[in-house]
Amino acid sequence: MIQRFLLAFAMLFLALPASAQTTNLTPRLEVDGPVVDGTIDAAIVFEAKPGWHGYWKNPGDAGLPLAVEWDLPDGVEMGPIRFPTPMRYKAAGLTSYVYRGQHAMLTEVRADDSAPQSFTIRGSATWLACTDKVCVPERGEFATVVRRADEAGAPREDFAGWRAALPRPLAGEAQYAASRERLGVAVPVPAGLALGKPDIFIAENRVIDTSVEPVFRREGDKLIAELALHPRADPEKLPDTIGGIVKLGTGQGLEFEAVEGPVPTGGTPLGDTSMAAIAGAMLGALVGGLLLNLMPCVFPVLTMKALHLAHSGSSEARARRDALGYTLGAVAGTASLGVALLLLRAGGDAVGWAFQLQDPRTIFLLLLLASAITLNLVGLFELPVVGGQVEAKGSIATGALAAFVATPCAGPFLGTALGTALILPGLAALGIFAMLGLGLALPFLAIGFVPALRDRLPRPGPWMKSLKRYLAIPMAATVVACLWLLWRLAGPIGLTSGLVAVGVLVGIFGLLGRRIGMLRYAVGTAAVVAVAGLAVLPSEPVEREAAVAGASTWSPARVAAAQGGGRPVFVYFTADWCLTCKANEKIAIDREEVRAAFDAADVAVFVADWTDGNDVITRFLEERGRAAVPVYLWYPAGEGSPEELPQILTPSMLVQRANAATEAQGS
Repeated sequence: MIQRFLLAFAMLFLALPASAQTTNLTPRLEVDGPVVDGTIDAAIVFEAKPGWHGYWKNPGDAGLPLAVEWDLPDGVEMGPIRFPTPMRYKAAGLTSYVYRGQHAMLTEVRADDSAPQSFTIRGSATWLACTDKVCVPERGEFATVVRRADEAGAPREDFAGWRAALPRPLAGEAQYAASRERLGVAVPVPAGLALGKPDIFIAENRVIDTSVEPVFRREGDKLIAELALHPRADPEKLPDTIGGIVKLGTGQGLEFEAVEGPVPTGGTPLGDTSMAAIAGAMLGALVGGLLLNLMPCVFPVLTMKALHLAHSGSSEARARRDALGYTLGAVAGTASLGVALLLLRAGGDAVGWAFQLQDPRTIFLLLLLASAITLNLVGLFELPVVGGQVEAKGSIATGALAAFVATPCAGPFLGTALGTALILPGLAALGIFAMLGLGLALPFLAIGFVPALRDRLPRPGPWMKSLKRYLAIPMAATVVACLWLLWRLAGPIGLTSGLVAVGVLVGIFGLLGRRIGMLRYAVGTAAVVAVAGLAVLPSEPVEREAAVAGASTWSPARVAAAQGGGRPVFVYFTADWCLTCKANEKIAIDREEVRAAFDAADVAVFVADWTDGNDVITRFLEERGRAAVPVYLWYPAGEGSPEELPQILTPSMLVQRANAATEAQGS
């Protein structure tokens, strides 16, 4: 491919003398103690800058893998490099197999009796570092001192995590069969093993067309992958063995070597996109949207809708028009967010539901809107969306606003439905997002069209003015929450910009909002404030520590290391803008009885903070068929797949599992 040619051409410059360069992937060499019985593991560890990635041994459509030349003393040699399980990455129409964040390639130091008692191993490496916009050929050198000893030292915890990231070899034999355009691979996987959403990576280059998503089936103890053959691959001249990795939904890789042989044609499809599966996902989205009306993130908007309904009074036509407008706004809002999500993902961005709240500029606009609604409710001015004459356009705007602010919550039924939408064809996915909006609007649609329900509402009267003042309280709380999020996402600049914006809004609406003909000047000034604030804010979230006490930062390697060390593990995926997450943390996780049970069972607790849209977290959630937070995982001590806990937690759920782990340790 032309892309690969250009990348290879760029790498030629690495062979030329050059001054030291700044690397976006910084390597170092580590060894797991002294050489005992002639061998010891070594690791080439890369620290990647945010947004940068390196490549697997088969980089895919574009990229170059790590290449190392060793400088070794006599009597010492290095084993082959073992690569960890990669992730699939799409950008600019290309599919690559990459690593993000810290990742380590393992090898082995082999020293015979002629090797010195203490020696230095040096490596000179070349690699390619990329973002979704640019690639930089890089090189570097690393070295470490190794000594020989009669006894091994204490095992290093970081090596346990790096080994856990390596794919595990399969005991059974895999088989492949090729036709003119397809390659089928049958991999032995125990029938009782949970697969989640699997993926497959073929080690040989130009065997498969990486741009075509693999399709999986399961038949007994075999996982069957159907792949598109590379346009230049000859099915009669494929290698004797085709190696690769099957990646399970848990992130664990299974390494296989497939020989030519029969591949079953039957089995049960995985990632079912049948009408039954689509209908089930739509029903889940409808029920999930309906339950969103009980979530705290939507409550401020529901209070505005309550005023709409009260204004409608006994006018049946007005009530129906109001309900239809609200429904149209909610459906259009969730569908629009869904379309934006799918387009971003098609362009290679690793984003999930509520992606817009991971940008501080979006939070700033939400802050201005919440501030304006609060000022309206306290009586500084009249806004058609919230008070006065209820027009259809006001109802539509209110429904769209409800859809926007509902995205931080992913209650029951929604996690699975949204995860399913990401693997369905475009129109089916759009239907799921639209059903979410319909579920959100369903209570008000019923009130608008069922007179018996509408008759139970209180009649308009003077009480509504007092109610508006009380309804300002939750909206003011939303303003405070937006200010806190700006501080978390954009630091002091974000918080200062938000405070100034709120102060200006209070001033201009207080002076101009209630004067006849002056409201348009107040709105114009608010627009200027919005533009100025957006110009000041950073376009990307600032680096920060997770605001979670008593938990370590999550990574798959750390989870594997803790599990391998005999500890049960609890992982919770959260975000600062997710009110359901924060409610669970206060009500169920950060409790004295839970902490005591966790301490007794030596539970390792990890937090995966998705506030700023961490790509590694996004892809891990994808592999589990999830597109939103919260997600809670309980890993047993030793080995085993995690149990996914409900999205609404109770302390007893966690205490029971910790007590069971304590009993298992004592038996």
